[in-house]
Amino acid sequence: MISTLTEQAISLLKQLIETPSFSSEEDQTAQLIEQWFQLHNIPYQRTKNNVWAINKHFDETKPTLLLNSHHDTVKPNNGYTKDPFKAIIEEGKLYGLGSNDAGGCLVSLLATFAYFYEQKKLKYNLVIVASAEEESSGDNGLNSMLSVIPKVDVAIVGEPTLMHLAVAEKGLVVFDAVVKGTPSHAAHPNDDNAIYNTISVLEWFKNYEFEKKSKALGDVKMTVTQINAGKQHNAVPANVDLVVDVRVNDKYSNQDIVDILQKESPCDSIIPRSIKLNSSSIPIDHPLVKAGIEIGRNTYGSPTLSDQAVLSCPSLKLGPGDSKRSHSADEFIYINEIEEGIKIYIELLEKVL
Repeated sequence: MISTLTEQAISLLKQLIETPSFSSEEDQTAQLIEQWFQLHNIPYQRTKNNVWAINKHFDETKPTLLLNSHHDTVKPNNGYTKDPFKAIIEEGKLYGLGSNDAGGCLVSLLATFAYFYEQKKLKYNLVIVASAEEESSGDNGLNSMLSVIPKVDVAIVGEPTLMHLAVAEKGLVVFDAVVKGTPSHAAHPNDDNAIYNTISVLEWFKNYEFEKKSKALGDVKMTVTQINAGKQHNAVPANVDLVVDVRVNDKYSNQDIVDILQKESPCDSIIPRSIKLNSSSIPIDHPLVKAGIEIGRNTYGSPTLSDQAVLSCPSLKLGPGDSKRSHSADEFIYINEIEEGIKIYIELLEKVL
């Protein structure tokens, strides 16, 4: 059964690669996932471009385990040498946009869900969501499904981790900051040039250290990623606009970070775009983590963001593929990574279900 499911999963992944599915434009890949459920005679529901199902013997008295991954992609970058929308297999690699992030994870979880779908007397209910708008953190992604699907007690989020256990994940807050000065003609003296004022502000951001360090996730990482000022060569601008990217460890809430920066940063204003993408984690002694360690998987803290950020329950990030390949030119996943991923997912869940 596992070998058949694996073949079907790889076939579905090829179809997904060859069907464009940018965030909020996932209608056609949602149809492919619907067809996959139909092939396996699994009742499903679709909410916008999210497709989801529950196990056959769902029991409301039991806790629920969510299996989730996404079927949207970023747009291909200019570095591609292969057709990003053509599933190409070369030397054991399956190339194509979304193959690694996160198509391989999604089809592996679909196969795993199908494997357990009809089993009786499971300790957990299973619900699977093939979600939309992960790459854009959109309003119609997994976050919109949490009031639709049964209440979730714990989750496995499929993202490429080389099938190791990401037991914590950094949150994200993006800030728009302003450094002000006095506008003037460039020919005249000006001791309040906003651009020069920004030098010390940039040094502050570069050198600032948050006090609380995390064993799993390390330090909070703060980076100025954009700067914009001025429109013409002979005019000193009134202000400089900065964008600051803050990756938050599990010792702070996103609101904590907002409070600290609004109190301490030397900017004239610093405003968060959103505080909904919080850090996430799962206790190291959770049965899912213990089971993963028992079968030889390592644990680590992940610096990258996923749909874990919208979950309030304990969650584990785990999936085939390598995060370093995500959003890269000529993205690929090894065929044997999918084969191994399905086997490990099943082996892991057999220990807890």
